[in-house]
Amino acid sequence: MRIFSADGVEVQALQGLNLRVDPGEMVAVVGASGSGKSTLLTILSGLDTATAGVARVAGHDLLTMGARERVAYQRHTVGFVWQQTSRNLLPYLTAAENVALAMNVAGTLRGAARASRVAELLELLDVGELHDRRPGELSGGQQQRVAIAVALANAPQVLLADEPTGELDEATSAAVLEAMRGVNEELGVTTLIVTHDPTVSDHVRRTVQIRDGRTSTEVLRSTRLDEHGEEEHIAEEFAVLDRVGRLQLPHDFMQSLELRDRVRLALEADHVGVWPGDEGRADAAAWRPTDQQASPDAADSGRAPSGAHTDASTASSPTSPPPAAPTTRRARRAEERAAEASVTDAPEEER
Repeated sequence: MRIFSADGVEVQALQGLNLRVDPGEMVAVVGASGSGKSTLLTILSGLDTATAGVARVAGHDLLTMGARERVAYQRHTVGFVWQQTSRNLLPYLTAAENVALAMNVAGTLRGAARASRVAELLELLDVGELHDRRPGELSGGQQQRVAIAVALANAPQVLLADEPTGELDEATSAAVLEAMRGVNEELGVTTLIVTHDPTVSDHVRRTVQIRDGRTSTEVLRSTRLDEHGEEEHIAEEFAVLDRVGRLQLPHDFMQSLELRDRVRLALEADHVGVWPGDEGRADAAAWRPTDQQASPDAADSGRAPSGAHTDASTASSPTSPPPAAPTTRRARRAEERAAEASVTDAPEEER
């Protein structure tokens, strides 16, 4: 959970979000602006701290981490790529010098080993021939590739990217995402990309949707051979179920079936059924006694209010809801008086 407070106003950016990413996975977290995805990334990168809950990355407990451990964590455990290319690279250094600087600050590798690592990363990201160019001499896509190389300089276990394609056109975005997938496959680094770009789903196996500060759905992609021996791509959508049983239905499902306020559930042998609940609410309202039905006059005459009787067949029918309980003191008193009158009027042997 992450709660921001300012001038007495609290904003819940993350409202009990649950997410697990296994080692070596490449996962995209998508969501609308304000959904909490960037807040999640700043917590995982060590730039911010969660208000409550548990956050662990590569064995580090981010909520209890001290200042010295946090610096070491940011230098060696995670690499970070910002959306703004100007935040990733120093404008007066060449591409190779930017990558080498990250190793110099962290104190990893020296001399020939450092030069070899720089060349290896730039070649892996297809910008090896641009090693002597400064950021102002590179295109936006090339700058982001060099930025990824900088983030990978100290061999982190996790690569985090905040909207890495936010300032790029569609074709360049696809190229950068493919470069990140190549890095994930080649180096085995766990990769988490936060983006609003819907095309990211074509480049990752797992896409997690965030809505209102919680993970809502996941899409898992796989390939299989059809009956003709040709490869086909399969995409399955799952709702995320948290530890207390909460889940979010996809927004288009809710719109299509007009689901709102509450829904009707049914436990079947191998699934749970969900139906609109407004019909049940209307049925319950129809069973509620009216003022005329539950009036004291009706009670005094010895007649039970209309809708107060339920026989066995009605109680067992799944389509007929039970009578609604009286909602006013007047109605409850009328039922009590009617019950007393029924007992008084009955023959003595029945009493």
